[in-house]
Amino acid sequence: MHFPPVKEQLDIIKRGVEKIVPEEELAERISKSRDAETPLRIKYGIDPTGIDVHLGHTVPLRKMRQFQELGHQAVIIIGNYTALVGDPSGRDETRARLTQEQVEVNAKDYLEQVGKVVDLEKAEIVHNGDWFGKMSFLDILELCSKVTLAQLLTRDDFSKRFKAESPIYLHECLYPVMQAWDSVKVKADIELGGTEQLYSFMLARDLQRHQNMQEQIGIMSPILVGEDGHRRMGKSLDNYIGISESPFEMTKKIMRIPDEKEQEDGTVLPVMRQYFELLTDLPLDDVDRMISKNPKQAKLTLAKTVISEYHTTESAAESANRWQREIGEKEMPADIPVKELIFPRHALEGELVMRPPELFRHAGLCSSFSEARRLIAQGGAYFGEEKHRIESHEKPILVEDGMLLWAGKKKVCQLKLVEE
Repeated sequence: MHFPPVKEQLDIIKRGVEKIVPEEELAERISKSRDAETPLRIKYGIDPTGIDVHLGHTVPLRKMRQFQELGHQAVIIIGNYTALVGDPSGRDETRARLTQEQVEVNAKDYLEQVGKVVDLEKAEIVHNGDWFGKMSFLDILELCSKVTLAQLLTRDDFSKRFKAESPIYLHECLYPVMQAWDSVKVKADIELGGTEQLYSFMLARDLQRHQNMQEQIGIMSPILVGEDGHRRMGKSLDNYIGISESPFEMTKKIMRIPDEKEQEDGTVLPVMRQYFELLTDLPLDDVDRMISKNPKQAKLTLAKTVISEYHTTESAAESANRWQREIGEKEMPADIPVKELIFPRHALEGELVMRPPELFRHAGLCSSFSEARRLIAQGGAYFGEEKHRIESHEKPILVEDGMLLWAGKKKVCQLKLVEE
């Protein structure tokens, strides 16, 4: 079996990854695998709590496929028993429990969709009910004796709920223990997942060490945000793009994602670039050039690239063309008035920035600064062809010649910067 050079493997594996724990072990593990011509066992667990696989789910699944293409063994765990408990990760309340019948029905359709991303013919597919269903009460006691309550309360979700005096039920505490034990049963070398799974990944290392096994490495991807560019992608938030949706529906949703979004902590998330990085294999240097040159065209490229993976190239291209005809062209008024803004030469020679209320007032889109502030507060102020929403009336924006300003959906002008 031929494995690519270690550096080539690392470059592919590390793309779109937020954290590797412990990172210093990864290169050595890959090198030993290559020397011994023995594939690493790559674990990814799926709880069939629903039947719609969305783009957020595909982030670790695409990483799994990359490992397959590098010659390693994909091990997919269908969590038919962990799904009965419910993953508490990232939740501030108890998850509603499913029945065994619901889980089994979901699992069948789930796997069919997963097959659009991962080569299932070359993957090991196991159900964790195969071992948890055979465990006696004494076996469960033995497993739980290896984990302390203090360890469980280090989990961010449990810690927050404990401090808020919100209920934490005993069955929820079993979830990370069960997930970690899965790694023991499948002899995982690497486990894939999101950053919220760090505790379970580390617990798996502890349990593997107790069994005198080589400890797994956790590879964690960032959480893909949904259409709003802020909250995590999820069906319960009506904030998701499903891979089984029609190509045109996927196109419309992808075209609605913001180019970037200011987060609660004040940082700005480059949303479109995150989608490119996590959902495509396009070189990121090319991506950055596309986004800076023409954001709208870059987003259409994103839509076509992503949709081609789950439908056909032809349907992806036709959906992009249909979006242009039915939606894209209608967003731009035919005759856009031009508004001249006069500045001293020295101002035009460098980067020109203005606070939004001042800009909208001088452009004639608002009659006063207070009206402009109200417009911004109500979410009706935009700039650029892509209609970037202006979130703050205090944060200055870069003013460029030819730039579009929008007050609401139809009131628009194009700026012309004139030397005084």
